[in-house]
Amino acid sequence: MINAVIAAVGVMLVLSLSRVHVVIALIVGALVGGLTGGLGIDATLKAFNSGLGGGATVALSYALLGAFAVAIAKSGLAHALADKALAMVDRQHASGGGSVKWLLIGLLWVVAIASQNILPIHIAFIPLLVPPLLYVLTKLQLDRRLIACVMTFGLITPYMFLPVGFGNIFLNEILLANVARSGVDISGINVTHAMGIPALGMVVGLAIAFISYRKKRVYDLEKIEQVEQVAVQYNPLSLMVAGVAIAAAFIVQLLLDSMIIGALVGFLIFSVSGIVKWRDTDDLFTEGMKMMAMIGFIMIAASGFAEVMKATGQVQTLVEASAAWIGHSQGIGALLMLLVGLLVTMGIGSSFSTVPILAAIFVPLCVQLGFSPIAIVCIVGTAGALGDAGSPASDSTLGPTSGLNIDGQHHHIWDTVVPTFLHYNLPLLAFGWVAAMVL
Repeated sequence: MINAVIAAVGVMLVLSLSRVHVVIALIVGALVGGLTGGLGIDATLKAFNSGLGGGATVALSYALLGAFAVAIAKSGLAHALADKALAMVDRQHASGGGSVKWLLIGLLWVVAIASQNILPIHIAFIPLLVPPLLYVLTKLQLDRRLIACVMTFGLITPYMFLPVGFGNIFLNEILLANVARSGVDISGINVTHAMGIPALGMVVGLAIAFISYRKKRVYDLEKIEQVEQVAVQYNPLSLMVAGVAIAAAFIVQLLLDSMIIGALVGFLIFSVSGIVKWRDTDDLFTEGMKMMAMIGFIMIAASGFAEVMKATGQVQTLVEASAAWIGHSQGIGALLMLLVGLLVTMGIGSSFSTVPILAAIFVPLCVQLGFSPIAIVCIVGTAGALGDAGSPASDSTLGPTSGLNIDGQHHHIWDTVVPTFLHYNLPLLAFGWVAAMVL
């Protein structure tokens, strides 16, 4: 009988790739997984419903960030950025605005990396930073699939390689702690060294993405103009208020560890300053929430899907079954463990939640196969990170889509999920396997 996790993730991915909405794909996949796992319809629905609350906090955060993003657009910041960047392009007839393009790509890359450690705000920067830049990116005819790959790289690679910020949580508090809990002596292990080769795979994937999406791609400027309102008037005061509001939102989130309160403070600054009129706040708030509604509902449905997977008990069964297939071959063992990690993380949508599940079975198996302690850390860490890119339910893909699709011209599955899966999971799988063999 087919494993419930394989059935659920398979159905969810097939439906998503067939352009069925991700929320529907997650619900149907959860039902298939629950029934395949023997839960029955009532128990499946109960597990799904109980898991919905897990995504509610992030969904509400994004709704508020959406309202904040619309307020930023009202301030004229988008138009100011567009004017400045397009003036720079006009001065570069020979190069076609090449330096501006690389400046914007570099900015998004640096901010995405910094969001994991220097300013650990994770995906909260995307709805605030990307929409104002989208008009300029559209004028430059930059392929948004490249931008999605750049941001996803910045959201994943730092936490799987650098033990600071979210990386400290993933590498030290989750990865090393669970490996040690399973009986391996981790004293003297440099976790950055253990994850160095897999991280290099992410770098190779990013380099390939620059080749894959190097050509210009035309988007409808009228659609972005309608959403971002680039024709609104702006003045130094409105731009200053926008800067203060963004800075305040970031600082409050860092202090209180709450995207909800941070976005609310930023929105209130716009209202109190008069940039957003009190009589317009209700309509603006509704507009912003509608803009982020899809992302929020996907996150809520993904939490329900993950809860059904856990309720079937077949995540562990899948891990145990892979151990039976391996035999005594280190090469086959490393490959199967990485593939199982890819499948589980794509379904659950979180590397941080996957590692404890995998470590309980994989660590004893790695010891039995004769892997060194540093190779064991590498295998479990890479198996957990695999699938974060390329998962329809991961915030590492939902985040970029939330910023790039505000005008409806960036498809979550075909423009974010598939490109990030191909450019990151495949190199990560290959480099992770090589690392397991040589460490």
